[in-house]
Amino acid sequence: MIYKLKTILFSILILSSTYTHSFDLGTWNIINLKYNQNKKLSFFGEAQLRSLKMYNNFHYYEFKGGVNYKIHQNMMLSLAAGSYQTYKEGGDFVLPKNNDEFRIWPQVLFSQSIGVFKIEQRYRAELRFTSNGYRNRFRYRFGLAYPFGEIKDNYKPYQISASNELFFTDREPYFERNRIQVAFNYKPSKNTSIQIGYLHQFDYKINDETGRDFFQICYFIEINRN
Repeated sequence: MIYKLKTILFSILILSSTYTHSFDLGTWNIINLKYNQNKKLSFFGEAQLRSLKMYNNFHYYEFKGGVNYKIHQNMMLSLAAGSYQTYKEGGDFVLPKNNDEFRIWPQVLFSQSIGVFKIEQRYRAELRFTSNGYRNRFRYRFGLAYPFGEIKDNYKPYQISASNELFFTDREPYFERNRIQVAFNYKPSKNTSIQIGYLHQFDYKINDETGRDFFQICYFIEINRN
């Protein structure tokens, strides 16, 4: 199974490199660690690294941490804070920066299952202390996922998903950004997950990051107290 996964990842990397001849496909890398204190309370940390070309022209990184509390089977509250750094285009971490930001965000996540599909709705408010002044931003994401494969240890090893996220602010022009993502997940174990996907980001009159198409690789780890 691991050999098949490596073959799939290698094939996608080759196809992505070939595709960059027609346009600049960037990269979006995520590693996420979650610690479950109990069934309701959990803590998480995450780091991201992005480039505007295929593992070249790195322009952005972030790291953040926070706490989750599940108040209902289908509802979870989160509070997090982190550092978000955006550099100019044209190379790797080109100075001066476009944006040096500290961000605090509360979040509400609703999830439910309808038949074989999982539906997720995420609402987030961002308090942004940027190098260009203080800003507010509000985000809404709708996601749909389809887990499949033979059940083992009470989970299915594969999942395909799609999501759309909208970004708004309380200043004109109010609408800032749209992100569309499609992804494939593989769980080699109950507590780890690998995701590969494609993300398109459209920006409207925003100067801290340029909209692009990204090849995405993510690694998620969960640790349970017991």
